[in-house]
Amino acid sequence: MFYWGIKMESILANFTMALVSDDVKVIDATGKFVMPGGIDPHTHLAMEFMGTETIDDFFSGQAAALAGGTTMHIDFVIPVNDSLIAGLETYEEKAKKSCMDYGFHMAITKFDDIVSRDMEIIVKEKGINSFKFFLAYKGSLMVNDELLLEGLKRCKSLGALAMVHAENGDAVFEGQKRMIQLGIFGPEGHALSRPPVLEGEATARAIRLAGFVNTPLYVVHVMSIDAMEEIAKARKSGQRVVGEPVVSGLVLDDSGLWDSDFTTASKYVMSPPIRASGHDKALQGALSNGVLQLVGTDHCVFNSTQKAFGIDDFRKIPNGVNGIEERMHLVWDTMVESGQISITDYVRVTSTECARIFNIYPRKGAIIAGSDADIIILNPNSSFEINARSHHSRTDTNVYEGRRGKGKVEVTIARGRVVWENNELKVVPGSGKYIEMPPFNYLFSGIDKADASYLSSLNAPVKRSKSTT
Repeated sequence: MFYWGIKMESILANFTMALVSDDVKVIDATGKFVMPGGIDPHTHLAMEFMGTETIDDFFSGQAAALAGGTTMHIDFVIPVNDSLIAGLETYEEKAKKSCMDYGFHMAITKFDDIVSRDMEIIVKEKGINSFKFFLAYKGSLMVNDELLLEGLKRCKSLGALAMVHAENGDAVFEGQKRMIQLGIFGPEGHALSRPPVLEGEATARAIRLAGFVNTPLYVVHVMSIDAMEEIAKARKSGQRVVGEPVVSGLVLDDSGLWDSDFTTASKYVMSPPIRASGHDKALQGALSNGVLQLVGTDHCVFNSTQKAFGIDDFRKIPNGVNGIEERMHLVWDTMVESGQISITDYVRVTSTECARIFNIYPRKGAIIAGSDADIIILNPNSSFEINARSHHSRTDTNVYEGRRGKGKVEVTIARGRVVWENNELKVVPGSGKYIEMPPFNYLFSGIDKADASYLSSLNAPVKRSKSTT
């Protein structure tokens, strides 16, 4: 039996070899770590956004993921003309070329009786157990507080996890106008127009509204101290809030946005923005002490030609950075090599916790009898170097260009098939499977009791006699 985070020493490797027949492939993992494949909870493949479409589709993005030790990802379905069903059908077609397992979240951009009905269909018949609400992108994806409240209530009734992109979209719009008035048109204007305080405000508001409804909340791409502190405060009070940092926020600072070369600077544009130095270290600390629970990427890539749409106006630069291939390596080097987290915690934040939150554990996120045999072999003594020339994404830039570190995934096994070995990919379009994710994950445990306790504490309605005069 394999145990995650355990070095497979030569005695165990030799014992394994003695037990298998000649037609079974044996991989010597002596001195290396055998652990569950990574699960990326936050990606955008083949996404239509800001007048263009992400350069990585469900084949190229997944191939890159497998080369980096990620064996499943969860992508976001965007409704088509506000229709959830039409949006899902569109993404089902896009995903036919998949070469690894995947699941879906669903975005909500409006709310009415039709959307409410379709949310139930999505959960009960389509295997999606999470809905995302954008508090940013005014005029396109953004929802107001009324819609968010309705969505939170519906999520609770269905046992689906509510997710938020937390930035104050109205204030961001004001910030963008302010930068233009100041003559700031370059990529640095993107970060200046949406400072950390706007992420903190939206995070606090979403947390409080989720608390008002008494339903779990998942905050995607936590990028700032401001947002992290709101999550810490809520969790300390007992509220069920999940915080997801992404690799770019953990390992980068915003200095690249001030680069004199537009192509270089624009590749760092994402939302919420990569923050000033100091936020990265604080997020690392929050991940190590459990304030933040799992690591995603928000892999949403556009090439330099697409980024150049905004060469004269930062508001037109398509938002997004890479990370699906780099995540496992960078988290190991940044968090494990530095001693901030243990190897067991590494497995938790890159795989197991995601499987638990989205209710697919132990099928995913584990190496036990009955699981899907998604396995990686990581060599802690092997080094990696990241650059756009050798990565497997279709984009021509990389926000981690030139970064080196220790801890390399040398073998990736997806559902028992070796798909990455000796720096070679062995992937076939259409071999990936859609993973249905059932509702009512562990975060919903005890919600009914909490509601009953709240109702019994009200001492209302008070029975009053009607006075007559």
